[in-house]
Amino acid sequence: MTTAAVAPFAGDPQLTLQLIREHGIKDPEYQRILGILGREPTFTELGIFSALWSEHCAYKHSKLILKQFPTTGPRVLQGPGENAGVLALGEGWAVAFKIESHNHPTAVEPYQGAATGVGGILRDVFTMGARPVALLNSIRFGPLSDAHNRYLFAGAVRGIGDYGNCVGIPTVGGETVFAPCYSGNPLVNAMCVGLVREEDLMRAIASGVGNELIAVGARTGRDGIHGASFASEDLTQDSESRRPQVQVGDPFTEKLLLEASLELIRSGHIIAIQDMGAAGLTSSSAEMAARGGVGVEIDTSLVPTREPNMTPYELLLSESQERMLVVGLKGRFEEISKITGKWELEAVRIGRVTDDEMFRVTHAGRIVAEIPGRRLVEDCPVYSPVAEEDGDAPARRAMRPTGGDPAADDAILTLLQEPTIASKRWVFQQYDSTVRASTTIGPGGDAGVINVPGTRLGIALATDGNARYVKLDPFEGGKAVVAEAARNVAVTGARPIGITNCLNFGNPERPAVFFEFREACRGISAACAALGTPVTGGNVSFYNESPRGAIDPTPVIGMVGLLEDVSHVVRHHFQQEGDTILLIGSTMGHMGGSTYWRVIHDTFGGPPPPVDLPAEKTLIEVLVQGAQAALLRSAHDLSDGGLAIGLVESCIGPPYATTPFGASVNLTVGSLTQTQMLFAEDHGRAVVSVAPENLSRVEGLARSVGLQTSSIGKVGGPGESIEIQTNDGTITLDSVMVRQIYLDAIPRLMQSPVDPQTTA
Repeated sequence: MTTAAVAPFAGDPQLTLQLIREHGIKDPEYQRILGILGREPTFTELGIFSALWSEHCAYKHSKLILKQFPTTGPRVLQGPGENAGVLALGEGWAVAFKIESHNHPTAVEPYQGAATGVGGILRDVFTMGARPVALLNSIRFGPLSDAHNRYLFAGAVRGIGDYGNCVGIPTVGGETVFAPCYSGNPLVNAMCVGLVREEDLMRAIASGVGNELIAVGARTGRDGIHGASFASEDLTQDSESRRPQVQVGDPFTEKLLLEASLELIRSGHIIAIQDMGAAGLTSSSAEMAARGGVGVEIDTSLVPTREPNMTPYELLLSESQERMLVVGLKGRFEEISKITGKWELEAVRIGRVTDDEMFRVTHAGRIVAEIPGRRLVEDCPVYSPVAEEDGDAPARRAMRPTGGDPAADDAILTLLQEPTIASKRWVFQQYDSTVRASTTIGPGGDAGVINVPGTRLGIALATDGNARYVKLDPFEGGKAVVAEAARNVAVTGARPIGITNCLNFGNPERPAVFFEFREACRGISAACAALGTPVTGGNVSFYNESPRGAIDPTPVIGMVGLLEDVSHVVRHHFQQEGDTILLIGSTMGHMGGSTYWRVIHDTFGGPPPPVDLPAEKTLIEVLVQGAQAALLRSAHDLSDGGLAIGLVESCIGPPYATTPFGASVNLTVGSLTQTQMLFAEDHGRAVVSVAPENLSRVEGLARSVGLQTSSIGKVGGPGESIEIQTNDGTITLDSVMVRQIYLDAIPRLMQSPVDPQTTA
């Protein structure tokens, strides 16, 4: 055991109150640090505490709330607390998956910010021993009428596409949303999904005194230093100066690291591996040691660098990309280095596992940090902020549009051009969605679907969020995002089995923000418990605020569903002329929070539609059983834009189809107004098409679980018009024209110049 005194590194600055506060450490937190150490920290130790006690790493404002999530279940092999969650699929296979944010980096450097978000989430999955098979994303920007928003959007999409394409992982789904609240603070949430044999599952737990800490992959530079703390503060006018703290990605090295890591895991020469992600070498070493109840000793002078004269502070906190920390068995370094060398990667011994539970850092023989390891990781103060609903919230819920409704056909065409609804083909055609040849359904539908190799199993994947509902009623909104994500995988025929979440909110120290967070999490928890979809992990992203204000509360759900037989997968668009169009679920006419009110009437208000969780569960059952029995020709979730947009999207078909289908629909039954029938966004509904000979079986299946169905029309022929009869008359739409409008909306806006100099 090392007994020499801890000493500052030559040239380190003196600690001052200003320096401590610049590191994001509050006065009570600093007093706790003094209590843990029994002395003043060194500058290096201050940096270590700053990173690991940041909101991004410590979850100090969210930890107590997150405990309410259901995290166990018969399929859960690994819940929260590891690099990624893992669910059993059957036949010895498991799926590892996680979603995380890279919001602030994208705001100041959109290409690298988004690209490195993809790189980081890939590493979280393959460190579990899982081979990544799919990427998804949830991205949100301000209106495309603004040149700076176009610049951020174009850069982020290119970064996501370039990184995933170079590594060779298909992007199979996601969502793209535009709203004014994201103009100052865009959101980029990246999700990765991997497959692993259950017996190959790896966990990041250090053990075995004398086992070696080995740095593998890229060399360490000064990029990304303080990235974790940057993610834990509001964006300001000065945030552009944080550009050097945005990591720089190298997807080709990532591909080599992926293959080397999986081979190392299978080799039996290592016992743990973790990405040097947020807080870099500090978090990977300290967290693995704390999980295993051991200590670590690191010599930062041994860390391979790409820049001269890096200090221990910089080496510990750098978030340079494509690096792993491996715990190798003592005496196996030569075997480990042969594997990494095969993949043209460097492996360097930089430390060892100790028995004293201390996190100790030396540099060329001098001890520059010595901290009780478990207390470093686990003793950050946990806060319970005041939670109070925004005083304006009741007035928002009471708001109603003024003025009359436009002609329904005009309203439909307007909504189809709304960028949040319009085709995202401009986005996903920049992503490779078919590499690895396991994609059954790619982007453009309700969910992506991937085959499990050598089996009949499939996994359906979706990301979903609806900030409008959460802003109006956080509890109902929290339920709604889970319910919609579950419907989006269920319409493919997959049974929802688990979620990961990325919870994007403003400053939690503001009572209104923390109220939204608390209530949204309560809604998510209730929905997950009711639908049997445990939370396996995720990310909390606070401080999404800029000089323009906070974003609307935006919890994003990454949902995984299981198809027992992927050959029975159901697509979102009509397939056959003459099929019966069936509406499953009840339309009550709820317009609060709807896209129609926001776009057509410029009104953001009203109570959002309530979520009937038992009804959602029965709808999922009908969709899954209907698919398994090959009774459904198509199925499409109804959400933004209601039944009218759902019907038109079902006619338009897949993103690269040449001719859309027509339809003849009758909506004259009932007492709802035309606007309510067409544009209400009631939950728990899907529009399906069924061969006429199977109609009675589908209706009987729904009836057996108490679910309402309505036979509302027939699928027309290719290129025929879409005719919708209502109590106010017949709406006739040219299917070829509406398809073109739907496809052209975003490309037309993106033809305008972008302005990278415009500040957010």
